[in-house]
Amino acid sequence: MLDNGVYAIGIIGFGGMGSHHLELAEGTKEVKIVGSFDIKESRQQLAREKGLKVYNSREELLSDDTIDIVLVATPNDLHKEIAIQAMRAGKNVVSEKPITLGSADLQEMIDVSKETGKLLVVHQNRRWDEDFLTMKKIYDEKMLGEVFAIESRVHGSRGIPGDWRQEKEHGGGMILDWGVHILDQALMFVPGKVKKVYATVDHITNQLVDDGFHAELFFENGVKYVLEVGTSNFINLPRWYMLGNNGTAEIGNWGEPAKVVTAKGKSETDIIPVRTAAGITKTMAPRRKDTIQETEISLVPGNIKEFYRNVAATLDGKEEIIVKLPQVMRVMKLMEAIFESAEKQQVVDFE
Repeated sequence: MLDNGVYAIGIIGFGGMGSHHLELAEGTKEVKIVGSFDIKESRQQLAREKGLKVYNSREELLSDDTIDIVLVATPNDLHKEIAIQAMRAGKNVVSEKPITLGSADLQEMIDVSKETGKLLVVHQNRRWDEDFLTMKKIYDEKMLGEVFAIESRVHGSRGIPGDWRQEKEHGGGMILDWGVHILDQALMFVPGKVKKVYATVDHITNQLVDDGFHAELFFENGVKYVLEVGTSNFINLPRWYMLGNNGTAEIGNWGEPAKVVTAKGKSETDIIPVRTAAGITKTMAPRRKDTIQETEISLVPGNIKEFYRNVAATLDGKEEIIVKLPQVMRVMKLMEAIFESAEKQQVVDFE
């Protein structure tokens, strides 16, 4: 710990996400990133330019008694090895997501955390996304009545990034990349158990790992939750779409407010049918304006700096950790169920 009582963080893996944590920790009174190690000299030089202490090896960083917390921001397949080594060296560990590649590996990490008494937590930063917090508010406050379906999508058109994320041995693929985020959100969103899972995966631009997936979760309370990640979508579907028995909510993209349309209580007696070249339909005709209410819901603010503040408060014994290991294990097992369903091409039981 630093002289002013601030927890000192050392980063192993000063790549894109590792260096991003400088911004996350900036202005946080409780923690400070003081050093890093990366196997690439270019990243070592960048760390020097950022004013960090640069270590010559992972072991040198772990042997520094002034480091309280190790941030693991390497390719996914190295998370387990480094986290265990760090905890046994007396360090608390923050791991980038996914915390590891499978539930058996995660259990080993949890066992070492218990054995050493060191904190192990994963940086599930998307719990602080404003679009997620806004849709959850609409759900929790029953603005749509009883919700029966939720759709959460992340679409892009550039394929998988051209690095280790394209390689299976390093834990590449979109299920482990973006899937871990939106699955964690789903389990935070809807209370209760997920009874069944059905999933398919895409290999549009990459045959080694999934470059997209579609999953359907069936919760015990009757909610059907659709999740989709695509990397070959040149026209994106809405980021969020939620259906209740009295209305619908949608967020088109990040940074946009939620659009909520609900029934106003006035029944329609003079439906004007929609005419197409092949016939007419009253069922799919739009509602009259006097029978619905359209509302715009501003985004609920999210503060990602709360993550490190909570880590420090947990180490001080003042709070419980927000991202709990049983929650992380549940997401890990759900990802395994998605892989199983896609491989077997069938619905699988979950909880």
